[in-house]
Amino acid sequence: MNFSSLVLMEKDKDNKFFTRELGSYKVNEGAEYITKMYYDGKKINVFFDTKKDVEEWEYTAVFDYFDYESFTEKGYTIEDIDDEYNPTWLVKFEFLSKHEDMEKKFDELCNLISEKVHQVFQDISNQREKYE
Repeated sequence: MNFSSLVLMEKDKDNKFFTRELGSYKVNEGAEYITKMYYDGKKINVFFDTKKDVEEWEYTAVFDYFDYESFTEKGYTIEDIDDEYNPTWLVKFEFLSKHEDMEKKFDELCNLISEKVHQVFQDISNQREKYE
């Protein structure tokens, strides 16, 4: 499925309800990996996964080989979410008040996600024996 835009909602920190739409942002490749996102009043929280079911050995290998540094180098914080069926991550970053700047940031993030998910599956393709 191709996504053309992402809608950012604000989430109330106390009752966890979405309170308002903050904007809709045009994006390119990579948005299909995003499973949910919201602004919590402090940071934008973007959850993404592998977009496909993984085998048991791949689950650990994906986390072991994933390129976290590429995200932190660009000012994102990234952490594993290990209570999901497939490898999932949470990326956090600052909200930018200018719509164009925010759109560029989302597009950058989507491209980075796409690149790094593709890369990790290439990197683990010959690692099956190590993880079984």
